[in-house]
Amino acid sequence: MGLASSKHSKAKQAQILMLGLDSAGKSTLLYKMKFNDVFLTMPTVGFNVEMIETGGSVSLTVWDVGGQHKMRTVWGNYLENADCLVYVVDSTDRQRLDESKRELELILRNERVKNVPVIVLANKQDLPGALDAEEITKKFNMKKHCHDRNWYVQPCCALTGEGLSEAHRKLTSFAKSCVKSKQEAFKIFKPD
Repeated sequence: MGLASSKHSKAKQAQILMLGLDSAGKSTLLYKMKFNDVFLTMPTVGFNVEMIETGGSVSLTVWDVGGQHKMRTVWGNYLENADCLVYVVDSTDRQRLDESKRELELILRNERVKNVPVIVLANKQDLPGALDAEEITKKFNMKKHCHDRNWYVQPCCALTGEGLSEAHRKLTSFAKSCVKSKQEAFKIFKPD
């Protein structure tokens, strides 16, 4: 995964997988979280990777994977070693909400993300007609599909940054918990 500089050597790396349909705002959210600025983005073909410092004992390596239909067929290749799943939803795109819901359900059924915490970012809250967090929670049956893991739905806006500090705190908390659990499991199974 590359080299970490000495200043980051004490921080544990948490692997964050960011998925969602194309045009949901994944890359815009990623760069807003990383640089606190808005960048003109093009649809991601492949993936973007950025490290986000949390100021604590864990740093986040975020994998933003393209959401076009042909890219979704390879999402499964990115699931292994994910410490947290961030799923981005365009809260205004009512025509594709069912498609987005189906894609999330497929991911959650994959054994490689069993027990991995999920954060759904209900993006584009600045636009008229955006579904709020409660509506997204119901539409995506989060209580049913995530009953066996930590999950959270956060309304947000990639352009204004609204809701991102809350999302960042929850993401950091979930990532720390997951990294700690993996370390404890490793200690138990580590041969002497």
